[in-house]
Amino acid sequence: MNRGILIGVIAMATVVVASNILVQFLFGNWLTWGAFTYPVAFLVTDLMNRLYGPSQARKVIFAGFVVGVIASLIGTQVMLEFGPAVTLRIALGSGTAFLVAQLTDVLVFDRLRKGSWWRAPLASSVVGSSLDTALFFTIAFSATLVFIEPSNDVSWAGEILPILGFGPMAPLWVSLGVADFFVKMLLSMVALIPFRVLSKKLSTQMS
Repeated sequence: MNRGILIGVIAMATVVVASNILVQFLFGNWLTWGAFTYPVAFLVTDLMNRLYGPSQARKVIFAGFVVGVIASLIGTQVMLEFGPAVTLRIALGSGTAFLVAQLTDVLVFDRLRKGSWWRAPLASSVVGSSLDTALFFTIAFSATLVFIEPSNDVSWAGEILPILGFGPMAPLWVSLGVADFFVKMLLSMVALIPFRVLSKKLSTQMS
């Protein structure tokens, strides 16, 4: 396997596993720590796409997905003080959202790759992040899907509160999802800087 692709796989798997754990811990009232780590996955995907093309980027996604799911399933068996390190619903939600969002990211990026350097990574990350947020929080915390893991008490996420403290009433997990989405949007713009720097530097090394 190409050294660059291998590094991409390792980075992707690390981000997925770390985010699966950190999403269970709140940062303030409306955010989870996972909101700050997961957007790195889109940076990795976009760099692989820019440097090696969509086919290789998909390989990184699938490899990272498999490693991440295995590690997450292992995490479901590791018991901590508050319960398993990774719940089954979080593992399932993360895996589903990851695969759909990342593959969509590759598709959007490839369609826009010939435009201005920033259009492809920004547009693909925005679309991918939207899908990821909607799928993950619904699968992991929605009361309608409690049958997935009846033993996992996510009632705390179903508490009815104003969205972000001032909007219409909705379950807490909706506020978490909205806050998560806005952080991802912000980080998608911030990630343009390392994307530009790394893509130029690595492209020069490969030429």
